[in-house]
Amino acid sequence: MRIILPILLALFAQNAAADGCPVALDHSVAVDKIYTELQLAPNQMTAIPYSNQLWALWLEAPDMPSQLMLDEGLRAIRVGDYVRAVDRLNALVSYCPFYAEGYNQRAFVNFLRKDYKAALPDLDQAISLNPRHTGALTGKARTLIELGEDDEAQVILKMAVALNPWLGERALLR
Repeated sequence: MRIILPILLALFAQNAAADGCPVALDHSVAVDKIYTELQLAPNQMTAIPYSNQLWALWLEAPDMPSQLMLDEGLRAIRVGDYVRAVDRLNALVSYCPFYAEGYNQRAFVNFLRKDYKAALPDLDQAISLNPRHTGALTGKARTLIELGEDDEAQVILKMAVALNPWLGERALLR
């Protein structure tokens, strides 16, 4: 059973695209509360658990098939298998085109591969779907810095730091 279950889940995830991705849960009330707590946090150590809560919400995919695709992509990123990561994240984005984290993680893979121009459209899409996604905002700022677009990066970075004043990327502000 330990061998069969992962195979069945993978097959389910691959075939799920035909059925369509459900709408993700609305976490806006929780996110509002977290951003309020981040604004009130007296220091970075106090802010870390709130940032972790945001990531937990962003990494909660709309359904089991999309969660499996995301988790497989994240595992591939952790071991440096960027080909596999892009494959799984492409499947996720095709299946759930309105789930911001699929685009954000695919952009992250391209950033790690130093393909900054490929990362930008995915970051723009993630931000379009979730304008307060500080991970996507800081990702875009860092990508723009790598492309030599420092002025535009500063604008994006200021937006992210306005949401979460304890982001590590605040050190990049001029």
